[in-house]
Amino acid sequence: MANHKSAAKKARRDAEARLRNRANRSTMKTALKTFLTAVAAGNKSEAQALLPTTLGVVDKACRKGVLHKNAANRYKSRLTLKVNALA
Repeated sequence: MANHKSAAKKARRDAEARLRNRANRSTMKTALKTFLTAVAAGNKSEAQALLPTTLGVVDKACRKGVLHKNAANRYKSRLTLKVNALA
């Protein structure tokens, strides 16, 4: 347990941030899973339709501090390559 008032406040803030980060990470993972399912099925039109939405979710996670900027760019690059590789 926190021994100082400021430490108690930090613990409260960390708990709220943890919930926020978990929600953002969960939303991102769901969007990625939906997109990758379309890619695995070989459905190029659906994958192309889902790509902008998925990239937006990854960008939002980056803005919120869930992902590092370079990690977000790596995700976006790989997702775009997957769509372009579809026949």
